Amino acid sequence: MSTVAADQSPAVPSPDPAPSPVEAALAGLPRVVDLLAARAEEHDRDATFPYQGIEAVHEAGLLTLTVDARYGGPGGTLADIVRVLAQLGRGDASVAVVTAFTLLQHAEQARTAAWPTAGYRRLLTESRRGPALVNTLRAEPGSREGEPPATVARRDGEAWLLTGRKTYCTGAEALAWMAVTARTDEPVPRTGTFLVRGESEGLEVDPTWDQLGLRASASHDVVLDEVRVPAELALGLNPPGSGTGKGAAASAAAAAAVPAAELARAWHDLALSAVAVGVARSAQDWLVRFLHQRTPANLTEPLGSLPRYRSALGEIEAQLIGAEELVHGLAARVDRAEAEAVARTGPAHLLATRAATAAVQQAVSLTGNPGLSRRHPLERYLRDVLSSRVHLAPDEAVLEAAGRAALERGARH
Repeated sequence: MSTVAADQSPAVPSPDPAPSPVEAALAGLPRVVDLLAARAEEHDRDATFPYQGIEAVHEAGLLTLTVDARYGGPGGTLADIVRVLAQLGRGDASVAVVTAFTLLQHAEQARTAAWPTAGYRRLLTESRRGPALVNTLRAEPGSREGEPPATVARRDGEAWLLTGRKTYCTGAEALAWMAVTARTDEPVPRTGTFLVRGESEGLEVDPTWDQLGLRASASHDVVLDEVRVPAELALGLNPPGSGTGKGAAASAAAAAAVPAAELARAWHDLALSAVAVGVARSAQDWLVRFLHQRTPANLTEPLGSLPRYRSALGEIEAQLIGAEELVHGLAARVDRAEAEAVARTGPAHLLATRAATAAVQQAVSLTGNPGLSRRHPLERYLRDVLSSRVHLAPDEAVLEAAGRAALERGARH
């Protein structure tokens, strides 16, 4: 006889809950990384923009991962995007960096609602049709930290006309929108951010990017010659005392324990750190295969059997574990708006980038001539990780700020 009571039915397992939008996007990461890796060498060699790679990132739902839930998006956190960017960095660092800046834009909108509703809705509509890349254009040739931008906005009826040149504009040739910082030509100049369509009349991409690494990132100069921007797409130009005009979200951000500008910097620091660590992990993967396969003529076993090589590989592993724990651990704490964690992301970016660079350099040193051959990807990983410094504040500035904070902390005790 059955041991199940007559009035009972065997328990039926409940179906697994549907994955969240974030989980669904993350599930597609391995395939995307493989696709990026397959084309990375070609785009690096020819310095061509990886449109197909960006398309793959978009189709997997990764390019809009940080669109907030109130806009119908997945609401991805900083912890989510450092995970994504570390993996994309394994496939193609240029694609990862371009993706990072678009994710950071959506995250900023989630925190501050700076874009006007109609403008952001238009961006989201474009994002449903295909990749809609966005980046903030701040850097200018010869500019110094703290100086007002040389790019000028002149009022023309119900619009502004922007004139100037921006440099290091990652993804320039493919940007759907550019958030351009500029100062007005008023008697008392104001500085703000102007939302510019990538296809605007008077806007030209000057192909100046010919760097050692990140060659496919199209980080060219952008030249603006009286580019018209509707007045409603000029952000942050309100007269003193009139409020930000950004609604309740901005008021909440201003009242938060961590200022919005510091949160934005923390997201930037850890996002770009994750890309560098991802590149270093790819270098390590290649090194492991090399040590398994390489058997010099004077040995009977592969190089990986020698203690010296195992110890050196262990050194690389230790460096990358430290960098990953630092970046991922701080990301989770920044998501909780811990002020102490936010304050540490500048030094963390420096340390993670140093660790990634040292790891790749050691991998090259261990492999000798093969590591520097264009036939293998290791030399590309070295060039990409070295070039990641373009997104890092100068070492002296980061360390001076950390030292000043330590002195101030000591004075309080």
